[in-house]
Amino acid sequence: MTNVVDNVKNEIKKVVTDAIEKAAASGQLPPVRVNDIIIEKPREKEHGDFSTNIAMQLVREVRKNPRQIAEIIKEHMDIENTYIDRVECAGPGFINFYLTNRWLYDVLKVIHAEKQDYGKINIGRGQKVMVEFVSANPTGPLHMGNARGGALGDCIAGVLEAAGYDVTREFYINDAGNQIEKFGESLEARYLQQLPGGENVEFPEDGYHGEDIIEHAAQYYREYGDKLGDVPSEQRRKALVEYALPKNIEKIRTALESYGITFDVWFSEQSLYDSGEVQDTINYLKEKGYTYEKEGALWFKATDFGAEKDEVLIRNNGVPTYLASDIAYHRNKFVKRGFDRVINLWGADHHGHVARMKSAMKALGIDPDKLEVVLFQLVRLYRNGEIVRMSKRTGKAISLEDLLEEVGRDAARFFFNMKASGSHLDFDLDLAVRQSNENPVYYVQYAHARICSMIRLLGEEGISVPDPEDVDLSLLVQPEEIDLMKKLAELPEEIAISAQTLEPSRLTRYVTDVASCFHSFYNACRVKGEEERLMKARLLLVDCTRTVIKNVLDILSVNAPERM
Repeated sequence: MTNVVDNVKNEIKKVVTDAIEKAAASGQLPPVRVNDIIIEKPREKEHGDFSTNIAMQLVREVRKNPRQIAEIIKEHMDIENTYIDRVECAGPGFINFYLTNRWLYDVLKVIHAEKQDYGKINIGRGQKVMVEFVSANPTGPLHMGNARGGALGDCIAGVLEAAGYDVTREFYINDAGNQIEKFGESLEARYLQQLPGGENVEFPEDGYHGEDIIEHAAQYYREYGDKLGDVPSEQRRKALVEYALPKNIEKIRTALESYGITFDVWFSEQSLYDSGEVQDTINYLKEKGYTYEKEGALWFKATDFGAEKDEVLIRNNGVPTYLASDIAYHRNKFVKRGFDRVINLWGADHHGHVARMKSAMKALGIDPDKLEVVLFQLVRLYRNGEIVRMSKRTGKAISLEDLLEEVGRDAARFFFNMKASGSHLDFDLDLAVRQSNENPVYYVQYAHARICSMIRLLGEEGISVPDPEDVDLSLLVQPEEIDLMKKLAELPEEIAISAQTLEPSRLTRYVTDVASCFHSFYNACRVKGEEERLMKARLLLVDCTRTVIKNVLDILSVNAPERM
């Protein structure tokens, strides 16, 4: 894959490095060692296309005024046969580079050639990365936290794939521990309430009160009658859990697939107990001397590895804690399955668990930096300017399925990725379905559909998107054309930064900016009806814009409609 912006930056670095060496050879600068030259995009357009502060970095070694150093470097630059048109020194010592439009025309050639691969980079170099997200308790429907975590996790995975990582999406099924015991108790109570005398059966105070529990118990009774009526309680609960749990997991799987999320692996917590991995992990920590006993419980010396307090691994009743299985699970990820990086998406209320898990990784001999946790904040739903907590259809807390029914997959995924994961998100349900430019996902999708319509109508007249070799790209000189091409050039860098920061919100902002630049171009520059050479050049630019919008929406797993 070709990254024209990287090529430009590397060319500028070489020009600057050569100039410093020439200045040293002429005696105007002392010999200096330049480790890294930072090339950045200036905030203000009038300061050029790219800029460097290298002169300020050299002050200590050169012992001259930074502006003076910048002028000396500029004097020794050879910009012939480069993308650079002119160079200016500014402010306290910035060196600003103004480029010819040739680099932008080269961007269009690359987009046309690479098509759906444009923007992809290879900073990952095939590194094995697992992204574990959603991992909701399979005891009820998916809620808004799961909805946001799902969109974030899937888009982080998509960005990492575009950046050259080998990504596995994983759902951790919490099918062991307290929540499953409570699930079994709740199912048992609802089942016994179906039997004669059931009106006297009390429901557990801390049981799950969902309609799905009632429905599972009723369905079991319809299918199997009172066959569990006289069996021991433990056997009854086990049978009911084995009946209901797969149905819940399948319902979660179906809801997530309708949300555009397909997991590569569904990993069972119970399998860690069945395979002996939980016990093996506890034994490992014991043998290393990282545990101790107190008040009948087994404790992990988490404070020896940077945590604020020690943690219980096995309670005084002999039952392992959630932490014990979680440590075993992460040992499985790194040691047994060999992932280079593991990224977990957790709700912000799990922030205290991060230090615990990092300390456990150290104890296991795993670099804790290989475990990255993205904490995401809560979602508030609004309708008519007021907070909404209940579904209009069910009268209960809004589930993922309710949200998808109301606003659709595209709006949900786009909106959940519009803000950084660490920011609270206010989700405007009215805006998400509004067909206007105020709705960001509609605005972007409409730009794509408008381009497809333009290309389709011209195609009906026998005019197709030309090959760049058959186009005089130098005709693209209008400010709106330049702005649009510059924006298209940024995609590889946006993907790189999104992958490095694990923030796909950058891409929703970027593709919205692309759509904005396109709409400005559309209003200022005609395509059909222009002189043929200019029409061809603009048609190529329009088609490249279509490619970029679709490539970003594909990463976000949002549809790029051809008609609206």
